[in-house]
Amino acid sequence: MKLNTQKRLAAAVMNCSEKRVLFDQDAVESISEAITKEDIRQLVNEGVITKKPVRGISRVRANKILVQKRKGRRKGAGSHKGKRTARLPAKEAWMNKIRAQRGLLSTLRSEEAISQKDYRDLYNKAKGGFFRSKRHINLYIDEHNMRKTND
Repeated sequence: MKLNTQKRLAAAVMNCSEKRVLFDQDAVESISEAITKEDIRQLVNEGVITKKPVRGISRVRANKILVQKRKGRRKGAGSHKGKRTARLPAKEAWMNKIRAQRGLLSTLRSEEAISQKDYRDLYNKAKGGFFRSKRHINLYIDEHNMRKTND
């Protein structure tokens, strides 16, 4: 039994696609007798004709990727869009580095591990970008015997 007309009318009544129209298989006789939109509307109200739910877009894959990114994955060179300075601006990198170095120098000065003169010398070297890191400062201090020994 063809119900193409009824399906078309039901789609128009329910404001959806014909693909989404579902007929109750037990009430096929009453559906085939419905020939007007009013008849179809009555069957929709009775629940004989229903609408399939809209299929959404699954977020499963996207959520999996998010979890991986939170763990620190997917951040390799192949995932980078832009230069290193786009991810961490050169100025911010410098600020992080110089603050760490100046922090180390000030603690060494307050602990009197280095003299005031050496502190000023090291401070100016750091300001000029001479040291790569805090470790480099400590190496330089040890190589040049600047560290005071507590006797």
